[in-house]
Amino acid sequence: MVMQTNRELLHRAKQEGYAIGAFNINNMEILQAIVSAAEAEKSPVIIAVSEGAIQYAGLRYIVSMVRTASEEASIPLSLHLDHGKDLEVIRSVMEGGFTSVMIDGSHLDFMENISITKKVVEMAKEKGISVEGELGRLKGIEDKVAVSEREAFLTDPGEAEEFVEKTGVDALAVAIGTSHGAYKFKGEPRLDFARLEAIAKRVKVPLVLHGASGVPPQVLEKAERFGAKLPGAKGIPDEAIQKAIALGICKINIDTDLRLSFIGAIREVLMTKPEEFDPRKILGPGREAIKQTVQVKMRLFGSSGKAI
Repeated sequence: MVMQTNRELLHRAKQEGYAIGAFNINNMEILQAIVSAAEAEKSPVIIAVSEGAIQYAGLRYIVSMVRTASEEASIPLSLHLDHGKDLEVIRSVMEGGFTSVMIDGSHLDFMENISITKKVVEMAKEKGISVEGELGRLKGIEDKVAVSEREAFLTDPGEAEEFVEKTGVDALAVAIGTSHGAYKFKGEPRLDFARLEAIAKRVKVPLVLHGASGVPPQVLEKAERFGAKLPGAKGIPDEAIQKAIALGICKINIDTDLRLSFIGAIREVLMTKPEEFDPRKILGPGREAIKQTVQVKMRLFGSSGKAI
């Protein structure tokens, strides 16, 4: 199947009220796991690649792997640059075969963010590539954070509307209290759903939730049982994800849960079979663990069966 853009994938998701997972890859095994899960669930999927992953694996290797996966797959998928900040990298992936890009100007002030995002949108138009922008910064909501400080990093609904109108982005990543990594909250998980609802009423493009890994207890327990040190790791509860989708989230980024699943399975092999030195027998269980995690996420997001 020919690779699609996020614009194409998310249009239907927004219409029908489900979300599509954007799963980060760094190597072949992770890609195979994600696509295999999508095939099993008959779900569309977004293959996400960070600038760091490009540095690690190489742009041409990544594009070749994903293009091969797409040609052999029966489900629709896109190849998406996650958190692009370097315009040269963004330009190179556009020329190299990516179908969607994210420009992350969230660290800039409002007008600078609009300016750089608009520039990327203009670059993408020439190639029919979709663009995701970001407004607000990912930072878990803590009880002791002052209201003024919280307002400074969460997405303002009025600014979100203006940002979309002035940049022409196809999707908008919003900050409502999630954060990257395995340590999202010091206390109980809290997301600003009232803010999300207000944004969804003013913004017509699909909304995106970053930093949405759940850090499932069973995945965390396995990793720690075989030697991982992850004290205090905590993610987004499934109920919060479902509520976010009901309020308008159409794309959900997942990376940490894949990493935890991968290392848990690999650590088990290394600890229980110290005589094993075949990389296939070490990495293979990691691949299978990621597949299972991705399938669970697709069911949670409501995208299972949507590729039919």
